[in-house]
Amino acid sequence: MIIKRGIVVSHSGALEWGAGKVVEVGALKATIQFSDGIVRKIASSHYAILEPADPASFVAVSAVVTAVKPRVAAKRVKKVKQPTV
Repeated sequence: MIIKRGIVVSHSGALEWGAGKVVEVGALKATIQFSDGIVRKIASSHYAILEPADPASFVAVSAVVTAVKPRVAAKRVKKVKQPTV
């Protein structure tokens, strides 16, 4: 299979990732945005485990991100040393 920017693929060893859209192809690896919302880099030596997928099966990242509530970090309270008397 020839890996080109814009095609939709699936990883035969990790079907739980869902379909992925190839966003960048380099000499040694391809960057793929998967439907689970994670961008993964796949080495060219592993292209054989990528299979063509139906373009309709790819869920855009924006749809995944809006469904997840962002985490808000708790504010830290600054401790003040009490002077010894």
